[in-house]
Amino acid sequence: MNSFLSLFRRLEGPQTVGRGPAFWGAFAIVLLAALAYPLFSDGYTVGNTVYFFVWVFIALSLCLIWGYGGSLSFGQTAFFGIAGYGYGILTINFGSAYGFTLLALVLAVMIAALFAVLLGYFMFFGRIAGVFLGIVTLAVTLMLERFMAQTAGPEWHVGAARLNGFNGMSAMPPLTIPWPGEPIVLFADVGLYYLVLGLLVLVYLGLRILMNSSFGNVIVAIRENPERAEMLGYDVRKYQLITFVIGAALAGLSGVLYTVWGQYITPSSMGMTAAALPLIWVAVGGRSDLTSTVIGTLIVLAAFQALTIYGSQYALVFMGVLLVLTVLIAPNGLVLGVMNWLGRFASRFLQRAG
Repeated sequence: MNSFLSLFRRLEGPQTVGRGPAFWGAFAIVLLAALAYPLFSDGYTVGNTVYFFVWVFIALSLCLIWGYGGSLSFGQTAFFGIAGYGYGILTINFGSAYGFTLLALVLAVMIAALFAVLLGYFMFFGRIAGVFLGIVTLAVTLMLERFMAQTAGPEWHVGAARLNGFNGMSAMPPLTIPWPGEPIVLFADVGLYYLVLGLLVLVYLGLRILMNSSFGNVIVAIRENPERAEMLGYDVRKYQLITFVIGAALAGLSGVLYTVWGQYITPSSMGMTAAALPLIWVAVGGRSDLTSTVIGTLIVLAAFQALTIYGSQYALVFMGVLLVLTVLIAPNGLVLGVMNWLGRFASRFLQRAG
């Protein structure tokens, strides 16, 4: 009981914005609205909303690694693609019977995390930091994208799973939950919506607890001054590696859910554009806070999708301009700046009312 209360208290702390009844009341209202949303919408729109939620996981992974850990990584889409292809290979070869798709989801995320362990070990224990870490992760991402793009021939297969080069893999089975009588198949509809929403809430709350724990405090201390943290006796490389692996697992989860949602995965998911977009979402939201990252990602994604529909030639230009304006006007994040301003305004209002 005491351990549960300790975890509950860590939902609030110095490393996350938002506390008190007002914040959690707003959180409950938003969650209830999200739960009720499918009741007032059609299946296609609900399925499209799942697409937005899926990308929030990769944004949170970058928030953890870059915002809290101070390590700029272009490798999140590499872990995204590895897990997506891993899920496709496993399910195409072994099918969806007996709930194997759920096991495949876990295994694919573990494959992405294992790759992050190997890559992160050589980077962090090799003392690669700063801009060079970004260069290495970008190089690995583009290398994987180039490799997967040239696997179009029939000789490129893993068992029954053809890699298909630029066309990517398709026709992998959706998530299937064993159930008495008939299994529950989660297509891009209401069922998948509730599953992804539940996972998103759990990951968000779990990351709040993690970042407000002693581990989170050490990560932020390393970001601010790694030499001082090392002098205090912390193994900086170990903490950075653990953070990197957790972020990779979240990016991998995003990749698997994306593959489940669309039932396909292509090398372009690991391309330069795909690697840059999460950085823009996180920068606009506010890389040093989880809540602002979630809000910023959803807002920017909605704007980007609207532009791709009504003015596709301007979509990427808009994203570039948005990033430049964010860096010049609000380097800590536009959404985070607005949240801080609202917090100060509310405090002054309550003081005057009191």
